[in-house]
Amino acid sequence: MNDSMSPGPILIGIEGATLDSRSREQLLHPAVGGVVLFSRNFRNRSQLTELVRYIRSIRYPRLLICVDQEGGRVQRLRQDFTPLPPLGLLGALDARDPDRAMDMAYRHARVMAAEVLACGIDLSFAPVLDLDRGSVVIGDRSLSSSADVVVRLGRAYLAGMHDAGMKTTGKHFPGHGSVSADSHTHDVVDERTLAELETDDLVPFMQLAQDLDALMIAHVIYPHVDNVPAGYSRKWLLDYLRAAQGYTGVILSDDLGMHAAQGAGNLSARTRRCLDAGCDLVLVCQPEDVEELLRQFDSPIPDAGQAITSLYGTARLSHEEMATAKAQGAGEWQHWQDSLSRLSKSQHHPGV
Repeated sequence: MNDSMSPGPILIGIEGATLDSRSREQLLHPAVGGVVLFSRNFRNRSQLTELVRYIRSIRYPRLLICVDQEGGRVQRLRQDFTPLPPLGLLGALDARDPDRAMDMAYRHARVMAAEVLACGIDLSFAPVLDLDRGSVVIGDRSLSSSADVVVRLGRAYLAGMHDAGMKTTGKHFPGHGSVSADSHTHDVVDERTLAELETDDLVPFMQLAQDLDALMIAHVIYPHVDNVPAGYSRKWLLDYLRAAQGYTGVILSDDLGMHAAQGAGNLSARTRRCLDAGCDLVLVCQPEDVEELLRQFDSPIPDAGQAITSLYGTARLSHEEMATAKAQGAGEWQHWQDSLSRLSKSQHHPGV
């Protein structure tokens, strides 16, 4: 293990299923505080567990390890993991059986988080709290087009994550679901006023704020509030979210390599803009972007230790315990896994 090193605010993506010398050097950079894993880093559960074990060992305080394991189109870990339905199927179930939908939202979160934590990964960036109002990138990743349904099922989902030992991340504040463009590939502008947002897209984030350990910020411009994407906006993050709403959790940017984030300059400038606006942590997910950023980054490095350690997870079930329950074909855990698999198979959803 290396000497003590305060975590920096940048969460990076790495190449491959093993840690090569370049990735190891990047993870030891003082500006880095964690890693975001993708399907490119995953072959099977045994390989993943070993990769995570090594990443956890190379620094102290240890790096935060994250993944997107929403279910449906966005499930990075598949082989040896329970197939998770997209959250939109929970909303569809709610229209027929609200009590069953709440139960399944809790199960979905509990199973997802327990399986991820058992590999040593701290955090899945979940749940999506955007409304399903026409966005091509959100769609069935959203629980519903109704803010009230998102709040009700979202609350059950957050409870499931917490009971598994995982912190929660609501995304994408203040709401990415009501404009069609995809911020991965286009600039996105939402022309509604703050008052309009507060009656729709902001409702889930504000009503669930006390149960959210972190918020991920959308690369969307809301010109009636500010003329820059929300992740670069002090008006959104410091004036509205911190001061007006009293939010005390961690604030994360979305990936700074996305198209809608590029207007702020090079990756170093984007990082600085996010941190100055009030983000505690920033994501740079593509390895080529990471290499460029760390080559550029020469600004004083903020100590992000409090934000990093506040998001550490605590596994409460091992894979061995889950496997035993499955082999015995009995018990609550096996029933939960089977019900999620059946719901996942009930509708075909192409991968991303």
